[in-house]
Amino acid sequence: MKILYMLFHGFDEASGISKKIMAQIVGLQKANHKVYLCHYERTEDDHRCRMIDNEVVEDYGTGVWAAAKSRYNFDSVVEFVDKHAIDVAYIRSFHNANPGVIRFFKKLRKLGVRIALEIPTYPYDTEYNRMPISWKMVLCVDRIFRYRLAAQCNCIVTFSDAEKIFGQRTVCISNGVDFDETPLAQHLPSTDGSIHLLAVAEIHYWHGFDRAVHGLGLYVQKYPDAPIVFDIVGPNFNHDADVIKKVISQYPNLEKHVFLHGPKHGEELTAFFNKADICIASLARHRSGITKIKTLKNREYAVRGLPFVYSEIDEDFEKMPYVMKAPADETPLDIEALLRFKSHCTIDPKSIRESIRHLDWKVQMKRVLDEL
Repeated sequence: MKILYMLFHGFDEASGISKKIMAQIVGLQKANHKVYLCHYERTEDDHRCRMIDNEVVEDYGTGVWAAAKSRYNFDSVVEFVDKHAIDVAYIRSFHNANPGVIRFFKKLRKLGVRIALEIPTYPYDTEYNRMPISWKMVLCVDRIFRYRLAAQCNCIVTFSDAEKIFGQRTVCISNGVDFDETPLAQHLPSTDGSIHLLAVAEIHYWHGFDRAVHGLGLYVQKYPDAPIVFDIVGPNFNHDADVIKKVISQYPNLEKHVFLHGPKHGEELTAFFNKADICIASLARHRSGITKIKTLKNREYAVRGLPFVYSEIDEDFEKMPYVMKAPADETPLDIEALLRFKSHCTIDPKSIRESIRHLDWKVQMKRVLDEL
């Protein structure tokens, strides 16, 4: 089967989202499908280009007109699909339903292409509450046209348990993992006896890392000499990261226990996992109105073989012995409870990893194709 995997934004192999996309593509390739990757890119000279497998299929030029055209004109992609006899278009939503995208989907359908639209997070409207007005305007357009766009799809892929989204039937899958590309953590006890907490993410308010920092601040106040470290790894140059920095400043000497490291990749990232004792996943999905979700982060921690804590409902992990559930509220994370949980968690890393073997991307993507 020939598949076009399309996204409406840039692609950077170092980013978590791009790593997920590549893992999905690899999962499809392992099932012997031919996959073409289509994405949007801005060149060094600010040209806006549509790319397929690193080749420019359309250069929209520069300036405001080029930006508008890139959001509404997809004729170059339609030509590519027709020329290469594409069977399936797997398209990642950018919350960008508009007349141009609807017209694009209609042209694909006329060519006999089956369309699966992935909505990575649902519902997503509340995620825009803290965004600039320009992004909120994009959401307004999306709200007007999202039902008409969904009607042009064969299905919507969701990581929620919604049976329908915008009137269209769903295929409910889990976020997956690439076992071949994600090594098992080789736990290295700290030389000074420190306990290491680890969070890896592009910091946003729904991650709720401020709850963990507040909790650690209270713990350090009670136990000033506690040998405990919280490493936060990932891009941290936004308002939500500033919130964490302010929380750190509220507690005496907490800066000696909490460290924001910025993005790390490859061996550098693996080194953080190797010294981690327990990981911090999302603690505040309730802030964006989400109760149930199947996040990538939970799966990355599990495939690394590490125990972790989260607050949402994730049906793949609710009964796992290596998971601690935090309340879905604004209370500080209970660090004493977390450490007690860790001390009683005896499951070995290999067993944690094997418990999610069914979440391999090859298995998850097959479910989508079977439904199509």
